[in-house]
Amino acid sequence: QVRLVESGGGLVQAGGSLRLSCAASGRTSSVYAMGWFRQAPGKTREFVAAITWSLGRTYYADSVKGRFTISRDNAKDTIFLQMNRLKPEDTAIYYCSLAIYYSDRYYAPGAYNYWGRGTQVTVAS
Repeated sequence: QVRLVESGGGLVQAGGSLRLSCAASGRTSSVYAMGWFRQAPGKTREFVAAITWSLGRTYYADSVKGRFTISRDNAKDTIFLQMNRLKPEDTAIYYCSLAIYYSDRYYAPGAYNYWGRGTQVTVAS
């Protein structure tokens, strides 16, 4: 089993920045990729960013490209999401996810095996 714990959410003004962290614990010896998804009230969960564990290849949703940066610290089994130039439409619960197996569908929630409980990000206009 793998446990994922997110932190770093909060309330910020539009144009501001936040940095989310996600620490993995448990059986983390086999990780293909980790990612961030978000879910706003009344909407489905959507892909934000992902990073492959060995090569550090990154992927982003078009809506956050150029504003958000995903990174990893392999030694600490932790990933980060630096969010800059935040907009009110970025308001959502942000979930960390972990995939054990390879998938080219990095944007699909079904490609991930484990999920954190989420952290709230609220961007005030």
